[in-house]
Amino acid sequence: MTEPRARSDPPVSGTQPQEADVLRHMLRSPGYLKALVFCALIGIPVSLAAFWLLVLLHELEHALWADLPHAVGLDVPPWWWPFPLLLFAGIVVGLVVTHLPGGGGHIPASGLNTSGPSSAALPGVLLAALAGLPFGAVLGPEAPLIALGGGLALLFRDLAQVPATPQSVALLGAAGAAAAISAIFGNPLVAAVLLIEVAGVGGPQLFAVMLPALLSSGVGALVFTGLGRWTGLATGDLSLGLSAPVPHLDVPDVLWALAIAAALAAVLHPLPAVARRVAAYVAARPLVRTVVCALGAAACAALYALLTGRSPANVASSGQATLAELAADPRAWGVGALVAVLLLKGAAYALCLGSLRGGPVFPALFLGAAAGVLLSPLPGLGVVPAVAAGMAAASAATLRLPVSSVVLVILLLGSSAMMPVVILAAVVAFVITELLPPGPAAH
Repeated sequence: MTEPRARSDPPVSGTQPQEADVLRHMLRSPGYLKALVFCALIGIPVSLAAFWLLVLLHELEHALWADLPHAVGLDVPPWWWPFPLLLFAGIVVGLVVTHLPGGGGHIPASGLNTSGPSSAALPGVLLAALAGLPFGAVLGPEAPLIALGGGLALLFRDLAQVPATPQSVALLGAAGAAAAISAIFGNPLVAAVLLIEVAGVGGPQLFAVMLPALLSSGVGALVFTGLGRWTGLATGDLSLGLSAPVPHLDVPDVLWALAIAAALAAVLHPLPAVARRVAAYVAARPLVRTVVCALGAAACAALYALLTGRSPANVASSGQATLAELAADPRAWGVGALVAVLLLKGAAYALCLGSLRGGPVFPALFLGAAAGVLLSPLPGLGVVPAVAAGMAAASAATLRLPVSSVVLVILLLGSSAMMPVVILAAVVAFVITELLPPGPAAH
């Protein structure tokens, strides 16, 4: 009589892997199917709420930084404009942190996360977002959206009297966050990939498998791209053949992209550590020190305007709108303006990460794009490859989410032509950042 095969042994040839049996059993479970239907229904109100929150944030920002200056006869906001706006932001966010449940959401210096969604924290999260982001906080809306989606999902669960279990909390929180975050990126794939990395599904083993696969795919894309151009032969592809001109990658583009990634990883590595130190400083006296840090960010924006003659809005706010302006006309930015915006927006970014409430994505993308434009005159380097590599490297180094950085940058570029340099830059920046000594943790 033979002994039964241990569960850890590999499956016998010709049988389904054990994981496939587990997955099939889970999908046939009535409880899981009900959860899927509930998540689909939740996506409707969560998406609507996220849409209107983004509309409100956009309209408020436009009113404060464009309509109001025009109403008083100014073409652009004057250098002093950020001070009253960020003073208001600091006061309100400080009050939210000290008096409302949830403290207005998690501290952005600790990075994006989906842990602990709570419907009780929603009022504070929304108030901190509305008082901070349109008024000049150098942060994006993705973290409030994640909190909004997760909190609403759990609120609807309670209204529907669905039993609360650790599994249902995690499942519904992730589903609600994904529905909300897809509103800002306009793409459900970005939301899904971002939340997989943010939630840490698979832990370090996921990154151990994912990074070599990502890197080899980028190198493979370079080889196939090169061979297709050098030989004139085709292996067949799935591209739509868009009529818009697409820049071709050259060897200098790839080499410079690797150098840019390494440089940005080294330069930006202290930024999260500085932000965590700011968070620790603010935690001792949240109200007063939140105001101090908000005014520090305002001073960065004002100094930029005084030095360059440009709008302080280039430093204040997330940089999402300014990123579009930079991409549309990169030559309109002189070297001095690019250096100033990198230094001063970087400083304001660190202050806001540790004190106000919001997400870290769009300021990181803007810093990478500005660095790419600044370095694009290097011999043999084009503007598009430089910007693509800069955004990928800055986001991967700052967010520590390499796959999400690749997907997001490709989405922003609107073309997969730069995918090889985007992948290489993201992987190189992520690996270098992880190998450098970590800074202090946020408290």
